[in-house]
Formats: sequence, structure tokens, C-alpha cells
Amino acid sequence: MEEFLRFAIGAMVEFPASVVVSKTESTGRIDFRVALRKSDAPRVIGKNGHTIRALRTLLVAAGRRRNLSTSLELIES
Repeated sequence: MEEFLRFAIGAMVEFPASVVVSKTESTGRIDFRVALRKSDAPRVIGKNGHTIRALRTLLVAAGRRRNLSTSLELIES
């Protein structure tokens, strides 16, 4: 899942080298945090939040296949 996020978000942003994906794992849960430039955030969020919502939906689906709960948070720097 982490590799998927790196690939998908890296393809969307203007500065893919500045994207940092980190994850925190606990029992039955994985939380992803994506740090990126402020100028790239609107590209990942998308119009009316459609793009970030789609990414979260894909993470939830992948997590369910592994019996995990997932979350995705964007951090603008």
C-alpha cells in the first residue's frame, strides 16, 4: 500500500522528490501520512476533494483484503 501511494501521488505532483510517505502500524490498523509541498496539495486533493477521496477508498479496499483499517492524512509543508 505504501508503494502504491508513493507511485500515485508522485505521478500527480510537480515535485515528486519532495513527497514523503510514512506509516504507523498498530494492531489491525495502518495510518499513512503524506508530507508534500503546499503548492502540490491541491493536485492531490482534487476538485471538491474527489482525488483524495478516491485514494482513501482504494486504501480502505486494500486494507479490508488484509483485515486492516486504514487512514490517509496529508501534511503540507
